[in-house]
Amino acid sequence: MLPQDTIIALATPSGAGAIAVIRISGKGAISMAGKGFRSASGKELSEQDSHTVHLGYIEDGERSLDKVLVTVFKGPNSYTGEDVVEISCHGSPYIQQEIIQLFLKKGCRMADAGEFTLRAFLNGKLDLSQAEAVADLIASDNEASHQIAMQQMRGGFSSEIKNLREELLHFASLIELELDFSEEDVEFADRSKFESLLSRIVDVLTRLIDSFAMGNVIKNGIPIAIVGEPNVGKSTLLNALLREDRAIVSEIPGTTRDSIEDEITIGGIGFRLIDTAGIRDTTDTIEGIGIKRTFEKIAQAQVVVFLLAAEELQASGPGLTAREPGFQLEIEKIRNQYPQKHLVIVANKIDTIAPELIPGLTFDFRDILLLSAKTGEGVEHLKESLLEFVNIGALRNNETIVTNTRHYQALLHALEEIQKVQQGMQEGVSGDLLAIDIRQALYHFGEITGEITTDDLLGNIFANFCIGK
Repeated sequence: MLPQDTIIALATPSGAGAIAVIRISGKGAISMAGKGFRSASGKELSEQDSHTVHLGYIEDGERSLDKVLVTVFKGPNSYTGEDVVEISCHGSPYIQQEIIQLFLKKGCRMADAGEFTLRAFLNGKLDLSQAEAVADLIASDNEASHQIAMQQMRGGFSSEIKNLREELLHFASLIELELDFSEEDVEFADRSKFESLLSRIVDVLTRLIDSFAMGNVIKNGIPIAIVGEPNVGKSTLLNALLREDRAIVSEIPGTTRDSIEDEITIGGIGFRLIDTAGIRDTTDTIEGIGIKRTFEKIAQAQVVVFLLAAEELQASGPGLTAREPGFQLEIEKIRNQYPQKHLVIVANKIDTIAPELIPGLTFDFRDILLLSAKTGEGVEHLKESLLEFVNIGALRNNETIVTNTRHYQALLHALEEIQKVQQGMQEGVSGDLLAIDIRQALYHFGEITGEITTDDLLGNIFANFCIGK
């Protein structure tokens, strides 16, 4: 059932600011707002056209609370599909609360988290995947996550799913019709066209499922572990990448005993940098715990930056380096344990080596990067190298990218059911058995766009929204 009451909430962040926006939505929003608003023109708010702005005063009896602008949106042409009033007042927290309290006394109730967007969904202004994209758009903190959220909010993802669902529903209805004429042994559904549709659905679902690997890291930030032996400049490199003193830097080996994380945006993509404890044999219990966590972070990272000191390469002859039992064994260990993980080997502290000697550095690694985290030389080149590990072709081509775990799981279930239908077609199973698997696939498609929902599902989704949205 659609809610009938009128809700109110602060739509802008709480705290002091130049202005604040208070949103009211519901069947009685305009008349209720008119009870506390006196227009400077003397006109009644309920008599004004939709999408108009009015200057006036919010008054509690004889007491004037603030001079405001009130914007009127009449349903169904509003964000929620209901009558909506937005009050732009001065940003004093005291004024905000006084206005909200005034309208609570006049019959409004405080909105729940995400209730404005929930009403937009219930009134057909957004489908469920578009509603979820609103939360992603608010949370976006880099160009890539913003682009994906905007593409989903425009309905690119849901329209693709809806089109597939409609085609599948058409064939499902024909197969269901065949069951009513089973004794006549007739076929209404063209089996060759149906097989072609199933193959196309499998291709689309596979592409969307595969996109989740990239979409998830773009949404949450691509994790990069900075590892290496103690005192090779890992914390200095973190500070250089962030351009701030985030980690403590010391000449004493083993200064970093726990992982330090922060985020950076490179080329519109978010990266989560993780500075770890130096890898070495130690009898220090606390440092040992930090080293154990280093390997945990390596396992979680998508890219591993292994840092070593350039002077160690300077001391090397042809072939194996003089420090072969140390960093080279650790590099091989990471390569063997995580063969699919991107590994970037970086020689730091080139500022400690005479410039004419740098071309003579010898090493057994391909594509090693030389830099000085202290002076900043080579740091931009490292950033460019990190960006190369991200396959942003789909993003540049504006293709649909899945970032939502709920959508990903529904797509997996839908693919499983479609593959069952394909197998059934090959084995010549009866139409009634095919219909069962088709219904299940349609169910999972409907879960994504919201044709099929439960109160628990909606509660879980909108509980993660902010109040006022």
